[in-house]
Parts: sequence; structure tokens; C-alpha cells
Amino acid sequence: MSRVHSFAPVADKKARALILGSMPGEASLKAGQYYAHPRNAFWSIVCRVLGARGELSYEARLRLLKAHGLALWDVLGSCVRPGSSDSAIQKSSIRVNEFAAFFRAHPGIRYVFFNGAKAEECYRKYALPALPAGCAALEYRRLPSTSPAHAALSPAQKYKLWKTIIIP
Repeated sequence: MSRVHSFAPVADKKARALILGSMPGEASLKAGQYYAHPRNAFWSIVCRVLGARGELSYEARLRLLKAHGLALWDVLGSCVRPGSSDSAIQKSSIRVNEFAAFFRAHPGIRYVFFNGAKAEECYRKYALPALPAGCAALEYRRLPSTSPAHAALSPAQKYKLWKTIIIP
């Protein structure tokens, strides 16, 4: 099995909130784009929440996030994982992204939203303990996973919960 690596963060200096996934799946890694699997609801939910109409290019989606003060990244920088399932991540292989440097570079971030339970679990277990004390004061919120594997909620229910990413 080979090691997989996440992407660089999508963020600018105006970021006020960070959305974290766990690790890009196979379709995303192959495309070189966050949430590229056609059945992952991330982009359809986020674009709808942010008021985007119609289909947007990947680059336009990233600009939309930034325009609304949102940053996007993954908790894991790399890991060994056969397939795309978070449950297949080999715990001993986990390497987290460099959050201390990220938060120093983006001091306006006050909110962290997790795209599902695995992202939150990995962040709290592997990343948060190594961060400066001020990072504990950030507001953290787990949102339902947009993955097609998470079918416990309907798309309408997920959309309603994801509306919290709008930062006044």
C-alpha cells in the first residue's frame, strides 16, 4: 500500500473559518481537487449555502469559499489508506498537517468546521494537543459528512446543518 498525501490549504488572509476534511478520497486525489467524487455533496451543499447559482468551475468554487472568508484543508497531511474509506486509514501511518503555522498565517480564523466525525476525531487526537493554547479557544463544530457513505441524513438535513458555515 502506498502513502497518500493531502492538498495544500485553500485560504487567504481574510479567512475567518476553516473547513476540515480528513483526507481526500481516491477520486479527489486522481483529479487533484477537493471533493471531486461526483456523489460527494460537499460542493452542492456549500455552493447552495453561499448563494451560488448553477454549475461553477473548480476554480470558481475556490474563489467563492475565499470570498466568504472560508478556508479549506484536511486534518491529515498523509497516511496509508487502501481505497477511500476513512475507516481504512492505518492509524500508525497518520501524519497531521502543520496547523500551528497555518493558524499563525491566518490569525483571523475563529471557527473550525469538521466535515464529519473522522475529521474531528483526528484533529482532536493528533493535531490539537500539539497546538498553542490559543487554538483551544477557537469555536469547533462537527457537521455531517458530505460523503456518499454517510447516508444517515438526507441532503436537505445536511444542507440545514451546513448553513452554520456562514460567518457574519
